[in-house]
Amino acid sequence: MTRVTFVGAGSVVFTRQLVADLVRFDDLDLDLVLFDVDERRLRVADGTARQVAERLGGARRSKVSVTSTTDRRRALADTDFVVDMVQVGGIEATRRDLEIPARYGLRQTIGDTTGVGGVFRALRTFPFLSALAADVRDVAPGAVVLNYTNPMAMNVWWLHVVAPDLTTLGLCHSVYWTAHDLAELVGVPVERTRFRAAGVNHQSWLLEWTHEGRDLYPALRARIAADPELERRVRVEVFRRIGYYPTETSEHSSEYLPWFLRSDEQVERFRLRPSEYLQISEENVREFEEAERTLAAGGTLALEDGATEYAPQVIHSLVTGTPREVHANVVNHGLVDNLPAGCVVEVPTLVDGNGVHPVPVGSLPVQAAALNRPYVSVAELTVEAARTGDPRLVRQAVLVDPNASSTLTPEQVWRMCDDLVLAHGDLLPEPLRATVSPTAL
Repeated sequence: MTRVTFVGAGSVVFTRQLVADLVRFDDLDLDLVLFDVDERRLRVADGTARQVAERLGGARRSKVSVTSTTDRRRALADTDFVVDMVQVGGIEATRRDLEIPARYGLRQTIGDTTGVGGVFRALRTFPFLSALAADVRDVAPGAVVLNYTNPMAMNVWWLHVVAPDLTTLGLCHSVYWTAHDLAELVGVPVERTRFRAAGVNHQSWLLEWTHEGRDLYPALRARIAADPELERRVRVEVFRRIGYYPTETSEHSSEYLPWFLRSDEQVERFRLRPSEYLQISEENVREFEEAERTLAAGGTLALEDGATEYAPQVIHSLVTGTPREVHANVVNHGLVDNLPAGCVVEVPTLVDGNGVHPVPVGSLPVQAAALNRPYVSVAELTVEAARTGDPRLVRQAVLVDPNASSTLTPEQVWRMCDDLVLAHGDLLPEPLRATVSPTAL
């Protein structure tokens, strides 16, 4: 049987979709192992996975088993695949990441990818990833690690630092859903389109997008021109200025650049909602509670149709040899020529019975690479801060972030980081818990 271990399985709605997509492949014998440190969430995840397996497995030719445990090493023992989707610190840590910077006048929408929110989320997550990698090496050395945890690029980069021998892919649905939504916008079926993107996670660029050989960008430009309301979206503005469509939502994209959140006028014009992720997080809690009530009452959980997540597709391809192309986050070893070697990039990736094969894309359009480089710098400084234990590098990572530096002075950045360090406390690596005087030489 193919053993798949879900780490952070208490992300119940996400676990539900991943399990459903896996079980729909009726040529896989599946041993699904759920791990979480939160026993309540784990119980709901276990009930969810068992219901999904029973509902979708009736016509299967193969077998599905489900077990759950709060013992990480037991969960990982002899596994073939590790699906990582943890959130260290939960909703309260997210609240600090958004609310403390807001007191300084720094607005974020999501705060999980780059900038100050991404930096501190990464620093909370790196110790867990180090321990996870050590366990995988010890009890499942051949396992493939499939990371969904944000900040994606920083986490995959850190895993490469601490465990370069592990096969690690960072998986995100943003490229697929961008292509899906744009196909719907211009009125073509997504399954009959071809799309390829490259860049960095949440800021990749749709480089190729065709329908039966026809470039779809002219149709998109015409569609935008016909609807003035579309022009009030961040991604459309980025597309207009850069010439390539970015692959993450407007809410995400707004905080990767200095153009939008520093101004009340821009926030209103582009219909942004600062700290929106707090509302999303609270909705996720409500979805968990609803799933818990539904299971307790013997009810039926809602399922989405079709296999849309990349992890089940990657697992199926590696096990059965079925060739597929996905978009994955991997270390830049000759893949994107005009982004730094050794950083983490998002590129088309072929997966089959012989393994994982990232596709070199050459150089990005120069203007697209120029926007990616500050993002890469934030990630590089964050990884280096954790590697060396130098708390100054944490502040410098935030200082080079375009959104932060467009709003705050260097002294404000230093003081804000001190506040976040104190607020997160022992969730951070010990050497990085120090405060740093904003005037010290």
